[in-house]
Amino acid sequence: MFKYPKEICIILTYRCNAKCNMCNVWHHPTKASDEITLEDIKKLPSGLRFVNITGGEPFVRQDITEVIDIVRQKTERIVISTNGFFTDKIISLCEKYHDIGIRISIEGMPKTNDTIRGIPDGFDRGLRTLLELRNMGIKDIGFGMTVQDYNCKDLLPLYELSEALNYEFATATLHNSHYFHKLDNKIDNKDIVCGEIAKLAKELLKSNSVKKWFRAYFNFGLINYINGVERLLKCEMGSEACFIDPSGDVLACNGMDEKMPMGNIKKQSFDEIWNSKQAAEVRKAVANCNKQCWMVGSVAPVMKKHIHIPAKWVLKNKLRVMMGKEPDLTLCSKS
Repeated sequence: MFKYPKEICIILTYRCNAKCNMCNVWHHPTKASDEITLEDIKKLPSGLRFVNITGGEPFVRQDITEVIDIVRQKTERIVISTNGFFTDKIISLCEKYHDIGIRISIEGMPKTNDTIRGIPDGFDRGLRTLLELRNMGIKDIGFGMTVQDYNCKDLLPLYELSEALNYEFATATLHNSHYFHKLDNKIDNKDIVCGEIAKLAKELLKSNSVKKWFRAYFNFGLINYINGVERLLKCEMGSEACFIDPSGDVLACNGMDEKMPMGNIKKQSFDEIWNSKQAAEVRKAVANCNKQCWMVGSVAPVMKKHIHIPAKWVLKNKLRVMMGKEPDLTLCSKS
């Protein structure tokens, strides 16, 4: 018996109302009739630490509330990643479940965000949704930003806005994979982009929040990744965590260029999939993968498992910042 994962990301749909420049999912929407069902989701293991619900845009699912009804019974915490456009549906769900986390993808200030995401007034809609959630007393809410050439100068202003509104602030950068239907995403001005991320890392280290100190480490990893350096922590996807895609395929991760299912939840039990020969082969592929991805879904589980590694970095650089020095963001490989 292979130990069950602690975290699962459920990709409910590839339907999406956004047309993001770094993601071509909207060119390849799934049919609602083909997507993972409530009965499929019931097969997922219980006792999970964390489940992320994503898409596409998860709130295009008409049964999103029923999905959460099931997932709540299986995990300690749920966060839904959304573009925030379907305000009424988001508010309705959070009226039922006040402990749900909501992360709204905001790619910069208004003009930048709306250009990248291709949703007219998308920034306005997302911010209004967050404000309504705050007025309801929902605590686990915030922004998620994918940093690239076009929006890097908005990184600090958006972080400052999140601070002023007391919202969580998560970051990512460009990746290529079958999931995004993109293999040509790239950052041209690496020094400029990494310079802005470095500024954010310093601000996070200056805060009084331990969580933000560890987010500084994550952002240091983004700098490493952008510069093509080996990731700071070994990837353990397919062991510590996994993905379920809209077709029911159980995937080690969403970062590979080609899709490599471990099995399919529509046809098999989770136990059959997790302990199959096919799953073992996928884990070998993960162990030999050289993409060096640095996404929160694959990094957070190993940060928690090997907490002493980021903690050492955090302690060193928090002390440096307290002494008025710059954090040490020298590129390096895993410890």
